[in-house]
Amino acid sequence: MSKERQTDSLTGLLKEALPAERHAELEAVEGLEELLRRHLEEARTQWPTSHLSDETFLRHLASQLPAGKVSEVLCVVQAADLYLACACSTGEPSALAAFERHILRHIPARLGRLSPSVVEEVLQVLRERLLVARGNTPPKIASYGGRGPLLTWVGIVAARIAGELVGRDERLQLVAEPPEELARLLAPDDPEYALLREDARQLLVESLRKAVAVLPEQERALLRLHHFHGFTMDRLTLMYGGSRSGVARRVADARKLLLEHVRMELAPRLKQDRLALESLLGLVSSRLDISLQGLLD
Repeated sequence: MSKERQTDSLTGLLKEALPAERHAELEAVEGLEELLRRHLEEARTQWPTSHLSDETFLRHLASQLPAGKVSEVLCVVQAADLYLACACSTGEPSALAAFERHILRHIPARLGRLSPSVVEEVLQVLRERLLVARGNTPPKIASYGGRGPLLTWVGIVAARIAGELVGRDERLQLVAEPPEELARLLAPDDPEYALLREDARQLLVESLRKAVAVLPEQERALLRLHHFHGFTMDRLTLMYGGSRSGVARRVADARKLLLEHVRMELAPRLKQDRLALESLLGLVSSRLDISLQGLLD
């Protein structure tokens, strides 16, 4: 047992984990010993079956304290979540079980409209990516910094994985969605759509399917992720990189291209009924506008 531990000093343990030149930052934190004790009590109350030593947790906490922001981070850190992540990174069985029960089980609801088989694949990749060490590199969950909820952080990683899987798996192309699903999502509870004759509805659905089929893969993926899987602009930006406005423009351009293809599909079949053509195009356009409005604000 270390000398610091003998004096029951959590501050001492934290200092041991930081370079000497950074000790002044700790000394500037008012009530540090009590703050660390509260963090540990909170963590152990929430995860009573996980047994992590003070030294192990405080060493992990020290690794997440950026220079110049020690006081700020210590005051806002999600101590219980950081404790669980640290325990998981060591492979502690009860922590891994708690991670499954309290974190992973909530992830499917955050993935949008994915098939059960794809959700299961996302979860499996997520487990491997977060919980499995690679050579001398610790599990990725060790990089969680505790400055936001662990569930949110894991959800972002899961969304990226879902995007990777959906983007490369042609079985999930938008054209594979049932015609009823296409129509329902483009015109939910729309009285104008409800008034369409059955033959007009079918024509609309067929035209949409053909139009989507000829879209380039990137545009098809963007529309699929947003319209069918419910990915927000923030989630798309995390997946594709760049700025939020830049990704929004790409989604808007994909929408325009889709509408152009829909017009090309409908025009030859409705050349004698211009009013019907414009009505169907207006319906598709208005529903897409409403759906995209949240992205483009």
